[in-house]
Amino acid sequence: MPNLNYTAMRIAVVTETYPPEINGVANTMRQLVSGLGERGHQVLLVRPRQASDRRGRAPRGHFLVPGLPIPGYRGLRFGLPVYWRLRHLWLRLRPDVLYVATQGPLGHAALNAALRASIPVITGFHTQFHQYSRHYGLGLLTRPIVNTLKNFHNRSDATLVPTTTLRSQLNEAGFRNVHLFSRGVDTKLFDPARRSDALRRQWGCGPDSIVALYVGRIAAEKNIDLALATMDALTADFDDVRCVLVGDGPEHARLARTHPRCRFVGAKVGEELAAHYASGDLFLFPSLTETFGNVVTEAMASGLAVNAFDYAAAHEHIRHASNGLLSPFGDNRTFLEQALAAAATPQRLRAMGAAARRTAESLSWPQVIATVEERLMEVLRESRATAAERKLGQSGPTPSRNGA
Repeated sequence: MPNLNYTAMRIAVVTETYPPEINGVANTMRQLVSGLGERGHQVLLVRPRQASDRRGRAPRGHFLVPGLPIPGYRGLRFGLPVYWRLRHLWLRLRPDVLYVATQGPLGHAALNAALRASIPVITGFHTQFHQYSRHYGLGLLTRPIVNTLKNFHNRSDATLVPTTTLRSQLNEAGFRNVHLFSRGVDTKLFDPARRSDALRRQWGCGPDSIVALYVGRIAAEKNIDLALATMDALTADFDDVRCVLVGDGPEHARLARTHPRCRFVGAKVGEELAAHYASGDLFLFPSLTETFGNVVTEAMASGLAVNAFDYAAAHEHIRHASNGLLSPFGDNRTFLEQALAAAATPQRLRAMGAAARRTAESLSWPQVIATVEERLMEVLRESRATAAERKLGQSGPTPSRNGA
């Protein structure tokens, strides 16, 4: 019987997005892969080949599969359903457990191949595809998408979600074995000390100017129209407010033309992104489709007061009027009015930003990764115990020496 008191595991992480791609899932997967590796586990990353990958060579610890571009998501790809390739990989390397982060063709193939090989699987609920469908003329498909997601996740041994609210929602919808995989934030990278006077001068700021900042995808599913309506109201009411949008997406070119008073600076990463965060004052996050919203905690760590709707990361970490601002879900008027009130009281705005930083300092990625490690170990222990019981049942009871 295998030793159940092991410390290191062979873990395969399957994801259809990974840095240098820019999105919350890619960032979370980078933290998960590096965090589990630092804890002594052998991690194999399975992902689609990216434009930056050398042809014929994969980075160490990466298994690359073919992929195709995702329509409307420039620079992102989905992996092809290479079931047999993964089946052979699982048989050859035999991971102890899989973590499947995305529910695209690659994720489905990985789950099917793992189940066929009797390898335990944990799935992650990282993106609310059923919410996105409403913004692309596919509202009638919301219920079928939910049912498809439920079927996918319920075939795994457990599903991990980023917030307690989402866990309750999925439990009510019939998802089984739902557990928490919260999110940390890199407080060394995202730090108020990275505030840049030179960058603010590029934006036309004076010493007392207030910068209203948005970071994220420039797309309909992010409720970007509300961000711009709020920015328009701010610049109409205050001469010394500057508005900056960091990110890219299908609406970028059109909105940059129709909102000339706002600065659209494109996508940023690493220290450059951190400097953009820290050089702002008020963070506008109008999205209604997040499973978590990593940008919320990144902005908080950077010392910004966040104005957001009361759900996902904002619900988990913002205390209204103390370290940020919360509006009832979908209440656009309150969202806009709170931004105007915050801009009118710069001292209060900066006090909330300082409190946000203190909150973020308690959100450690190593602590978060430890909870995922514990769940992976639990699923593996249960799988091995079930296999041992099945083997014992097949062999039958051992006869006694006297034949009784």
